[in-house]
Amino acid sequence: MTGTLVLAGTPIGDVADAPPRLAAELAAAEVIAAEDTRRLRRLTQALGVHTTGRVVSYFEGNESARTPELVEALAGGARVLLVTDAGMPSVSDPGYRLVAAAVERDIKVTAVPGPSAVLTALAVSGLPVDRFCFEGFLPRKAGERLARLRDVAAERRTLVYFEAPHRLDDTLAAMAEAFGADRRAAVCRELTKTYEEVKRGPLQDLAAWAAEGVRGEITIVVEGAPEPGPQELGAEELVRRVRAREEAGERRKEAIAAVAADAGLPKREVFDAVVAAKNAP
Repeated sequence: MTGTLVLAGTPIGDVADAPPRLAAELAAAEVIAAEDTRRLRRLTQALGVHTTGRVVSYFEGNESARTPELVEALAGGARVLLVTDAGMPSVSDPGYRLVAAAVERDIKVTAVPGPSAVLTALAVSGLPVDRFCFEGFLPRKAGERLARLRDVAAERRTLVYFEAPHRLDDTLAAMAEAFGADRRAAVCRELTKTYEEVKRGPLQDLAAWAAEGVRGEITIVVEGAPEPGPQELGAEELVRRVRAREEAGERRKEAIAAVAADAGLPKREVFDAVVAAKNAP
């Protein structure tokens, strides 16, 4: 019988947010892999939990080397609990390598759901939450950071980022350059902690605010790109959309009508673009 890998969410601030199952799993685990064993000790003390399992460190610096050891413990039947400093393991934290290795060995992987800075920031941001994507930490180098942002400048889903406080002003300025100064965003600082703050506004205003200096754990939520207006859709894009619909099984007449409706254009304009493309040399 193989063991079970348990990914446990830990509080991102207020220890009272710890999920009820966390204490039970900490007490029952035969092996506890912790990103920071000192933080683990403080957490167990705050929860009043006595651990009996073996505690090992599992962080970015030893993740590759320690994963095989933990997989062997799992293969031998151990219940291994993985906790990071805050939030869910493997979400911009150690964990992915261990999960992938366990899955490859057909070892059961489960989770104790818990607090998430990504979802908490998204929920309080005041920005659309129906569709979003998590981008994690941006590159530290200015050129690479700007290039990464430009890659998603047209993304229409709400974007969520983590950032270090000493790089916040540079990151917000780069976002204003890549996304547009007026793009709405929210900077969520110290979520669920004593000095929690959510600063909302256009990127250019937030960059100016951050230039004065900001401290604490930071999550940035940025509004997605607006839908392109009719004037932004060229003939080539209109033709591409019609062809895509035709390839999906629509008749050309219906495809032209649908594309025109989506773009807010007269059907004649889309028809003319299709005919011109067909007659082009």
